[in-house]
Amino acid sequence: MIFALILVGLIIVLLTGLPAFAGLGLFSIAILVGVEGNLGNIGELVFGKLDTYLLVSIPLFTLMAHFMIRGNVVDDLFGAAHTMLRHLPGGLAIATVAACTVFAAISGSSVATALTIGSAAIPLMIRFGYDPKVAYGVVGGGGTLGILIPPSGPMILYGVVSDTSIGALFMAGVMPGLMMALIFGLFCYMQGRFGKVRVATEPRATLAEVGAALRRSFWALTLPGLVLGGMYFGVFTATEAAAAGALAALLIAVIVYRSLGWKEIWLAAIDTARNTAMLFLILVSAGILGHVLTKLRIPLQMVQLVTEYGVSQLGFLGAVMVLIFILGMFLETISIILITTPVVLPVLAALKIDPVWYGILLTVNLELALITPPVGMNLFALKAITRAPINHIIIGVAPYVLLLLLGLALVMFFPQIALWLPQTMALNR
Repeated sequence: MIFALILVGLIIVLLTGLPAFAGLGLFSIAILVGVEGNLGNIGELVFGKLDTYLLVSIPLFTLMAHFMIRGNVVDDLFGAAHTMLRHLPGGLAIATVAACTVFAAISGSSVATALTIGSAAIPLMIRFGYDPKVAYGVVGGGGTLGILIPPSGPMILYGVVSDTSIGALFMAGVMPGLMMALIFGLFCYMQGRFGKVRVATEPRATLAEVGAALRRSFWALTLPGLVLGGMYFGVFTATEAAAAGALAALLIAVIVYRSLGWKEIWLAAIDTARNTAMLFLILVSAGILGHVLTKLRIPLQMVQLVTEYGVSQLGFLGAVMVLIFILGMFLETISIILITTPVVLPVLAALKIDPVWYGILLTVNLELALITPPVGMNLFALKAITRAPINHIIIGVAPYVLLLLLGLALVMFFPQIALWLPQTMALNR
């Protein structure tokens, strides 16, 4: 009951328009003062939350993405996907999903994926006769892959908060991410083949055209292999992989593409610093809230409640997924992770639920949060680049909400979809 009141109060505070870190921080401090009568050891708490080696990977992965974007390296990804898939029914939409999939393995951000790929794909799809709503849906849905296919900012935060291996989380996201990309691609194919409005297709690309497209996109395609392959075979930790990826992205943009000058490097660093500072402020604020919840014994009460009523693994996970889906309509992804994880973790341990499996279920659910109104970040990203009515965008992404719910159910009932790959990692041999 106390947790429900805190949750409702927090949602109300965040809906006032305050920045997430300010609303979360002020609300948490107010409760802390109410519980303890003073701020206690808040300084040590703040320092402890940020004094974590794994957090270094956040700015490094962000910097890698900014180098690739500002260096125009990712522009060739969509071109290559379009060249190879343009002859299929719905080929341009499938190419958009494919480009989102590869870019997701570079950016770690769903909004960045939707903005970057959408800027090129949406005008072209409309020009080839696609209903604008369909175009918005493809980019909105495909963009959500940005946080499921590693590297993933939300996975890093969940890993830090839950003390779960980030390398294992990244590997666990690969198969579900590819599965969702395949589901999206099949849906686009069915729309193109059996939809009411037939769209223009282009001739099948020649081998020479395919070869040229692959040569242009080769360096962009090597980066995910370097980062994920290095972690899979035990060459890098997640933080080392982030550093290697940022360095490789810089070298590719500067030496190969020759499109990144000192000004662009400086701007990439500034953007990275801003994004990282905001994330760290939210992390600190959520850490204070977690401290308060522990003081109120809410995690312990949750464990006792689950034990008393004999709730099963799937029953508990189903209830949590419903709660997170509802929260996703009002809160952004980072806040959801940092608010719910401290409460859920003790129950996961009591029910012997693999925290890596839960992390992937959480991430798929957070994908839904990105495209469900009223606070779906990908919806507003699409509105920013298209100036389209928001209701048209919502209609366009609606099928992808259902497809993500299908994916969530598959991972919940078949956990090996997520757990098989991390179980084969070099660190587990």
